[in-house]
Amino acid sequence: MFEYRISNIKMRILYFSLGYSTHDYRFLKAIVDGGHEVHFVQLEGNQRQVESRSVPEGVKQVIWKGGRESFRWSKLPILVSNFKRLLRDLKPDLVHAGPIQTCAFIAVLAGARQILTMSWGFDLMDDIHKGWIWEFATKYTLKRSTFFTSDANVTKDKAVAYGMHPEKTIVFPWGVDLEHFVPTTESRPRDTFTLFCNRSWEERYGVDVLARAFVKVAQQKDNVDLILLNGGSQGAKLRQIFMSGGVLDRVTFGGQISQIDLPRWYHMADLYISPSHVDGSSVSLMEALACGLPCLVSDIPANKEWVFENENGWLFRDGDSDHLAEKILAAMNQCEKLPEISRASRSEAEKRADWKKNAEALMQVYRSLVKEG
Repeated sequence: MFEYRISNIKMRILYFSLGYSTHDYRFLKAIVDGGHEVHFVQLEGNQRQVESRSVPEGVKQVIWKGGRESFRWSKLPILVSNFKRLLRDLKPDLVHAGPIQTCAFIAVLAGARQILTMSWGFDLMDDIHKGWIWEFATKYTLKRSTFFTSDANVTKDKAVAYGMHPEKTIVFPWGVDLEHFVPTTESRPRDTFTLFCNRSWEERYGVDVLARAFVKVAQQKDNVDLILLNGGSQGAKLRQIFMSGGVLDRVTFGGQISQIDLPRWYHMADLYISPSHVDGSSVSLMEALACGLPCLVSDIPANKEWVFENENGWLFRDGDSDHLAEKILAAMNQCEKLPEISRASRSEAEKRADWKKNAEALMQVYRSLVKEG
């Protein structure tokens, strides 16, 4: 089992997040494994409980008066008041909080002494454009944060532009478990070319762009199918696109898949596709790379940090379903090159997406902050 090298520094961390996702599980476990005391506070509680595994052993889950419903600006004063009470009771050495405009903003307003603000990507790439109050909360929070972390240079640059001190930032990809997400050793027949996407069915992730592209490809090729995991508010829209195109029977809807079972689904595919309009360093993209899947992704800045044309995959113009269809057809027409692309994908993951190594960067930030404090 992996263990962090700790220099006898133990902190009391208050980890404040929207809910409980796979990413929260991994951060909480890293903090506990790092030898720290961690108290876990959720802003929106069970409404965002999407991780099937229990909270890691050693984590102290905090039930508080906030966090019982979706965040609303009208509830901000009472949330801040209740969070102040938490700070008085728990006396944390550090508050690790994100997204920026909700959890971190509340922590700053409540007077947290030291705060590590963590961007979740969408907060700086999308939420900040929702209106003046979101932009104000972003600037206010970043100018008062002790330190900032994100998983992509594009989000770090935005944070600096909105007031974060550039020398108080660190970028590290959240990475994946390279022992769990591995290339398959089983060969399978190539009579069908399988596309795979596990992005949520929400507008920001562009799965409707993939749906339209798949219709175009499937109308030209009889040997292509599509696996879609997860779900979301665009479910009816996606099914209508497939039905209108006459390809619904060639789409597998896998639903929500646990982290334990997820590699098996990657292994069913020939090509991973992420049509996201907004992203940081996508963990699902890193999982696909680790599994040795060639990747075809939108040409947004964060994706271009990971996928390099004709090396470990391909890029298509964000939002352009025609271009995506062209790129899918091109990939299908060069199956002989896919093993080489597959090896390059795994190599990229091994170089930069190893969660066990990357999480040590977080421990180093903790140690530096406690020394300064």
